[in-house]
Amino acid sequence: MVNLTKQYKFCAAHQYWNKDWSADKNDEVFGEDVKVHGHNYLLSITVKGSINKESGFIIDIKKLNDVVNKHIIDIFDHSQIEKDILWFKDKQPSTENMVVYIWNELVDRIPSGAELYCIKLRETPTIYSEYFGPK
Repeated sequence: MVNLTKQYKFCAAHQYWNKDWSADKNDEVFGEDVKVHGHNYLLSITVKGSINKESGFIIDIKKLNDVVNKHIIDIFDHSQIEKDILWFKDKQPSTENMVVYIWNELVDRIPSGAELYCIKLRETPTIYSEYFGPK
């Protein structure tokens, strides 16, 4: 098996807030992130598979791009995550939750010949989350 990683970029905003907590508790846990703010995200999609002898590839990148753009980039780009994406209605728009959402949206849509291996989402130069699917 060979792994291949393709990166994508999108910009999105979010706000951390737990409606079940007091304003003081939200400030204590989330700090300045209780304000709406944005990030330039770097998304890495890693797939694994066998090399096709005819093409030399494990996946058709154009098909992968089409799937990722339609089901992830077009949804997240220039959104306010917790307001614009229904799945986040009762979840914090953290990178931890975002990688689970992205995995769920892509796992059954990866073009044939490969399978999803890892989702990595970088929010800042020092923060990223990785998800390898449910165990």
